Amino acid sequence: MNGIHDMGGMHGMGPIAPEADEPVFHADWEAKVLALNLASNSGWNIDAGRHQIELIPAPDYLRMTYYEKWFRRVQELLVIHGAITPEELASGRPDPGAERKAPRLPAAMVGPVLRRGGPATREVDIAPAFQPGDRVRAKDLNPTGHTRLPRYAKGRVGTVVRDHGVHVFPDTNAHFQGEHPHHLYSVRFEARELWGETAGARDAVYVDLWESYLERA
Repeated sequence: MNGIHDMGGMHGMGPIAPEADEPVFHADWEAKVLALNLASNSGWNIDAGRHQIELIPAPDYLRMTYYEKWFRRVQELLVIHGAITPEELASGRPDPGAERKAPRLPAAMVGPVLRRGGPATREVDIAPAFQPGDRVRAKDLNPTGHTRLPRYAKGRVGTVVRDHGVHVFPDTNAHFQGEHPHHLYSVRFEARELWGETAGARDAVYVDLWESYLERA
């Protein structure tokens, strides 16, 4: 979907100011929000979580910090998937008559789960449509739902440099329409192909793109 979250290549957003010795969290509540997102997943997946952040209205998205967006996301998903009610969210207290459930991620399992991660690769025997060295064009797609095809790459021509293998397709997974795994490629785009003659002549961007985003150039 086209929205303010797709900010790659945009101008006028202010300077990037790296923070020396930046801490992992700038406040204790940020660590708690991360923990909530890890422990509270109740029926959604990483792609659905990303899409929920994309649904934040543009004015709110621009003013909110990273973990404020994460907090907004987890609140909305908990209500959508029936883990809590809107009334419980508003009051901060469980309904006295609600069923008490065991946590999905007990404390003892946090370490093993984080170490295992959530790989999106799938062992599915599908022949790739493209090979390293192939010239491809990113399709000019404008889906109303989630996509990992950045706006700045749409319609642009690049070169396949690597086949990452078969991965879960986020565009369908985000909407619980199935994983539809297929090949994911690293595609090299010349900076001038993306942003015109004012871009650096020696610069390039590598974008990981699913096969269904691409066509032969």
